[in-house]
Amino acid sequence: MSDMSPIVRGRIEAQGFLGLDDQMIKQVNYWLRLSPAICMIWAAIGTALQSATVLWLLVPFALLGALLPGHPFDLLYTHGVRYVTGGPRLPRYPLPRRFACLLATLMLVVAWCFQSGRLLSGQIVGWTLVAAAFVNVSTGFCIPSFIYGLIFGRPTSCGVK
Repeated sequence: MSDMSPIVRGRIEAQGFLGLDDQMIKQVNYWLRLSPAICMIWAAIGTALQSATVLWLLVPFALLGALLPGHPFDLLYTHGVRYVTGGPRLPRYPLPRRFACLLATLMLVVAWCFQSGRLLSGQIVGWTLVAAAFVNVSTGFCIPSFIYGLIFGRPTSCGVK
C-alpha cells in the first residue's frame, strides 16, 4: 500500500512529471518548487520596487525554463544541494512545466509596464505573477500547468526529448 498522498501525486503529474515512483516524488516534490520560489522572490522585489531593470533581468531565466529540459535555477539543486541531501537528479521538464515558464515569461511584460509608466498595470500583473508562483511554492499546485491541462488535456505523455 502506498503512503503517497494522491493530492501530491496529482499535482506533480499535472505538471507533466509522469511515471515517477512514490520515493522519487517524495524526494523531488519540494525541490521542484525551488525555481518557482526564486522567480517569485525576484518578481516580488522587482514589482515592489517598480523596477523594469530588475524584472527584465528575470526574463531570460524564465524563457530558458520554457526552452530547456530544466530551469537554470535548478542548477543550484543539481550541482549543490543534491550532493548535500543525497537526492536524485530532478526529472526533465515536460510540456506543462515548460508552458508554466512560458506564461511566466509573458507575464514579465510587467517590466515594460513599469518602463513605460503604466504603474498600476505593472502592479496588477506583477503581483498576479507573484501570487501564482506563491500558490505553486506553498502547495505544489501549478496554475499554468492546470491551464495547460484545460487547453490540451491532462498529461498522459509529456516527455520532451
